[in-house]
Amino acid sequence: MRSLLREQLRLAIWSLTALVLTLGWLPLAFALLPELAEVSVGPVPLAWLVLGVLVYPWLVVLGWIYVHRAEANERDFADLIGANLLDNPRDEPAEDQE
Repeated sequence: MRSLLREQLRLAIWSLTALVLTLGWLPLAFALLPELAEVSVGPVPLAWLVLGVLVYPWLVVLGWIYVHRAEANERDFADLIGANLLDNPRDEPAEDQE
């Protein structure tokens, strides 16, 4: 069980790090570079375009990667437990006595 928890924690830390490194700098960039507030793509300000449109596909990709890896971790763990159960079956449980 610890191996599954360790892998899931590693995956969560990886996902959070990817999110912070890719999207976490955006508010800082707009705060430190006020001239970015004046940049427009057509009638839409760059800040609105980046924060309102372009962020969501990246969040979907990160979410898909996270779910895919989490399911793979759980499958690997289930295979490991299944192999251990086949190698070392438990005794039959005692029947309830009334």
